[in-house]
Amino acid sequence: MNIFSFVYLVVFLLAGFCIARRALPQAGLSVSIPLGCGFGVSLLAFVPACFAVVLGFRLPALLLAAAVVAALAVWLARHGTPFTRVPDLDAAALWACVLPLAVVTLYLLHTHVLHLVDGSYHTGQSCYGDMAMHLGFIKNIAVTGKLPPVYPLLGGEHRFGYPFLCETVSSVFLVLGADARTAYLLPMLAAFISVYGMMWQLARQVLGSAGKACLAFWLFFMGSGFGFVYFLGSAEAFAGIFTGFYTTPTNYTAENIVWVNPIVDLLIPQRATLFGWCVLFPALYLVWRFCMEEETRLWRYLALLVLPLPLMHTHSALALVLICLACGMYTLVCRPRTKAVLAPWGWFALVCGVVWLVEMWNTVFAQSLDGQHMLRLHLNWINGQDDGTLKDNYFWFYIKNIGLVYLLLIPAFFHAKPKQRWLYGGGLAILVLAEFVVFQPNNYDNNKLLYIWHLLGCLLVASLLMDWFSKVRAIPWRALGLCLCCFIAMFGSVLTVGREALSDYWQWSADDIAMADYIDDNAETDAVFLTSDSHLCPVFSLAGRRILCGSGSFVYYHGMNYTAEYNAMHQLYENPDEVFLAQWGIDYVLFDSYVFSNIQNVDESWYAARYPLWYENGGSRIYKING
Repeated sequence: MNIFSFVYLVVFLLAGFCIARRALPQAGLSVSIPLGCGFGVSLLAFVPACFAVVLGFRLPALLLAAAVVAALAVWLARHGTPFTRVPDLDAAALWACVLPLAVVTLYLLHTHVLHLVDGSYHTGQSCYGDMAMHLGFIKNIAVTGKLPPVYPLLGGEHRFGYPFLCETVSSVFLVLGADARTAYLLPMLAAFISVYGMMWQLARQVLGSAGKACLAFWLFFMGSGFGFVYFLGSAEAFAGIFTGFYTTPTNYTAENIVWVNPIVDLLIPQRATLFGWCVLFPALYLVWRFCMEEETRLWRYLALLVLPLPLMHTHSALALVLICLACGMYTLVCRPRTKAVLAPWGWFALVCGVVWLVEMWNTVFAQSLDGQHMLRLHLNWINGQDDGTLKDNYFWFYIKNIGLVYLLLIPAFFHAKPKQRWLYGGGLAILVLAEFVVFQPNNYDNNKLLYIWHLLGCLLVASLLMDWFSKVRAIPWRALGLCLCCFIAMFGSVLTVGREALSDYWQWSADDIAMADYIDDNAETDAVFLTSDSHLCPVFSLAGRRILCGSGSFVYYHGMNYTAEYNAMHQLYENPDEVFLAQWGIDYVLFDSYVFSNIQNVDESWYAARYPLWYENGGSRIYKING
């Protein structure tokens, strides 16, 4: 059934390409393809969800969405500018940057996502944690057909405040009959094309040079600080990079190194970041052309592109707001205050404001108010301790974490052109906000804002370095200087990516897979399972069924108060009774190695004496409570 999923995705990508062509008819394929992927993924998130809210996340809703998008593509193809090959002088430079990273990315996705080895699923270092959560969300939406979804990691009534549209883009393909691996990966491939391609095009448009765009591209995706120095003391320490669990030059918490590589630690494991940037990067490209190059007609396409952004990645939506505020200030200060200039900004703000408010009212906004430890003041991002002191000197923290780019930010800012400074002003607003306000229980997650500030800084520093070295007349010395800067700025990330490529961890056994398949085929879609709170629980991650209490590493950082569910889980395993089972609506109870290793005094005999054994395999047993 994977063929239907491929066709479905192609329909949305073709529509996205047609929109990109209509928005920028004179652009070459190096712009139209990644921009079209951004539009296509945005449509894939937004249009099926609109129908699913009314019809449920089922096949009829998805087919209606595809029909509407296909009709849009046909209309645009017939009424848009006829396709002609436009000279694309920078295409070679773009693909020279994108293709090497694409090869690395494809390899990591292959080895990290449901990689079947001797009947078991294996993964890499970065996906060992979060992927289990994403798989469960994706599967749960597909099997329950509910949108907005019910939060499946806790019993009782809890709001799903997580930006779930980054999951529905894969749930679509499960409903269409694709296997889990295909469904998980298909939209990610299109998203990576958008992220890589549009970051390069943004740099090219802002900096006006393909060479500067290439340097900015590598500084952002492969840049790193001076963390590698901590591993140069001995051969054993250096080898530890490739054998330890998160002991890399970009993620070494023992020395307060936390500025991770964006590819292996953000984009591959964190779907919200990937799909958020998939929309945000092309949006920033359009914002630049709309505001700084006075292509005011682009506001319509920009608004269309970002409609689903808050429920794909709320941090990206906030970053876009702050950058648009800086660009709006530029418009007020530096351009005539006429209706023709200001009205597009007003329409853009109105359309996005209304749609985003509807999307976030009962999800993001409500969770920010209801959830625990959500919106609050906190100084110095992850460098600040609970008592208000700093782990490192403020500037030294960023110097050793970000490295060369951070050291050159001030001269790069003064070297930049006025419009570039205004754009970077949006990045400074992001930095200030992220240093003083935390938007989720995990302070560390503010890096999803800080990396957008960093992106804009990479643009300015790339321009500065290229201009500095262009003044060196001797080409060998110029090349040597640039190579030295690149080595200093990127060596840590090269080591990190190498370690990620070598990492290999067992995630789910053949017995886990078999049990999940049985549950998938035989358990009710709305069934509630009593399991341990292991983050790898196959009942949730592989079968998508709701469980009484999920891992605290997930639910706590979603702002959930799970004390009642956690206590109920322990009581129902240690001192079970029928009234309490009914109170929590438990339909099935699982006994496996995780239960016996993490919960003391488990009383399986009580269940065995009262309820039928519904499933047994390889040390795992499931008792059916109802029916």
